[in-house]
Amino acid sequence: MGNAAIARGAIAAGLNVVSGYPGTPSTEVLETAAKSNNGSLYVEWSVNEKAALELGAGAAYCGARSMVTMKQVGLNVASDPLMSLAYIGVKGGMVILVADDPGPISSQTEQDTRHFASYSKLPCFDPSSVQEAYDMIQEAFEFSEKYRTPVLFRPTTRVCHGYASIEVKDPSEHKVNEPEGFVKDSSKWVIFPRLSYNAHIHIEERNAELSKVFSEYGRNLIVPAKSSGIRKAVATHGISYTYVMEALRREDAPSVLKVSTPFPFPEQLAVEFLKDKDEVLCVEELDPIIERELTYICGKYQLPVKIRGKLTHDVKTAGENTCASVSANISAFMGWELPEKAAQEEPPTLPVRPPVLCAGCPHRASFFAVKEAMKGKKSVFCGDIGCYTLGNAMPLDMVDTCLCMGAGVNITQGIGKIEPDTNCFAFVGDSTFFASAITGAVNAVYNQADMTLVVLDNSTTAMTGHQPHPGTGRTMMGQVVDKVSIQEVLRGVGVKTVETVDPLELDKAIACVKRVSAEKGVKAIVFKSPCAVLIKGKSPAVIDSGKCTGCKRCINTLGCPGIVMRDGRPAIESSLCTGCGLCSQVCPFDAIGGGENAD
Repeated sequence: MGNAAIARGAIAAGLNVVSGYPGTPSTEVLETAAKSNNGSLYVEWSVNEKAALELGAGAAYCGARSMVTMKQVGLNVASDPLMSLAYIGVKGGMVILVADDPGPISSQTEQDTRHFASYSKLPCFDPSSVQEAYDMIQEAFEFSEKYRTPVLFRPTTRVCHGYASIEVKDPSEHKVNEPEGFVKDSSKWVIFPRLSYNAHIHIEERNAELSKVFSEYGRNLIVPAKSSGIRKAVATHGISYTYVMEALRREDAPSVLKVSTPFPFPEQLAVEFLKDKDEVLCVEELDPIIERELTYICGKYQLPVKIRGKLTHDVKTAGENTCASVSANISAFMGWELPEKAAQEEPPTLPVRPPVLCAGCPHRASFFAVKEAMKGKKSVFCGDIGCYTLGNAMPLDMVDTCLCMGAGVNITQGIGKIEPDTNCFAFVGDSTFFASAITGAVNAVYNQADMTLVVLDNSTTAMTGHQPHPGTGRTMMGQVVDKVSIQEVLRGVGVKTVETVDPLELDKAIACVKRVSAEKGVKAIVFKSPCAVLIKGKSPAVIDSGKCTGCKRCINTLGCPGIVMRDGRPAIESSLCTGCGLCSQVCPFDAIGGGENAD
């Protein structure tokens, strides 16, 4: 897997420290590093990306080689220290891996980290394959250490989650990095305006030098045309390079510019590429970074080349590229006929599988308890990023807003200030609470908000693969540590009413919501019940056909995939049912028995 290759490559480069926050498509990098740890590596899931980046910086200050992992939206959280760290620099090699998610497949946004590279003025490496990711991460450490700067490493989903057989170094060839340790020097490590001014001058000089160096860097290359006289060409990068090369397996293929370091841009290589061209098509994900750079270079060097791509609408402006879309773009550009598709049998129609909470997920019970308690009352339910975002689906329909991690706590407060007659709820998961919701709770207490904070505590980071967090009592180094109590944190910041209840005890949960939400000020409910994937299920529920009237309340109120329709009547899908007992508590005719909480 691409992510595994990146981790193996970083270890081969002498990695000492890796920290990060889980987020698809980056998660497996850190997890592979942890599994491959021979005891010489420190591995940490940090509480958020900002903490991870700052820890990695501290290690790099000591001469350690550090890697920080996150997905593209996580870089937004880490951007504050990133911008300043670009000015301070590092001593040991430091690679900040930011996995972009064109599509998006599992993200809120389609943001392009290459913009962050130019914005922060940091070198950026953009691998195109699993093998190149393994090799390039090692080179990225070398560049980082040589130029004493953190560097960005930007794989995308199809590189991160692609699989390939690759060649790796023998462990005897791995670099061994012995950190010197932290050497005090306030003129180096303490950021002041004067230091930043001088650092800015140095950064601009360094990046001008790197533009020349990257023009000679072997992973930036020109693939020559297969026949002479072709004055059209293609410029591309990353996984799109593999799609381009697949589309150009013909004798009249044009030349190709492969850009592996989008910043600083390999300007001299680009000039060489452009000098005998009439038109160039830029194929890239996500934004027209290469297209704009080539347009600028044509103007700077007065090259009469027409640059085409997203800005000219020759390539779609959103979404990920595919072999088919790239082939169509290039064929239209070159004036080729599209290849006919080989006749294929139509695949069978797949069943519709909308994203839903798992059967037995305690979040379903939590949402339902709040929904029942607030019937007939003007209420707003602000959601967050995680499995519980799926609470927006019908029939629950319990997520009115969702922006980014931790935002729901503060959005709730904003709505409450404008609509004081509204019962305002903010839902957040246990991992997200530690990552980015604590400050929102402090803000609510300090600014006298009237809201109910609902923490959905399922004892894991479920959405990204069940990683530990401060509330689980274990670390990625295998240590068993004291759990950080969500309840005590809330009380510590001034939330006076904090109640904990098992949402699968439905009557108690509903009563708790009614009682707590009726209070004024900031109050909190912790719905505590483990993720259904982590526990051994009980016996599946059973529907008594003699009592069942076919009212479908169990289906129409819960939307649990463990309850299906068979022969026009509700039935239990025993392969999915975990025996949580929620449906038995909802049925008005006591027709559902069995399950953990059933009578």
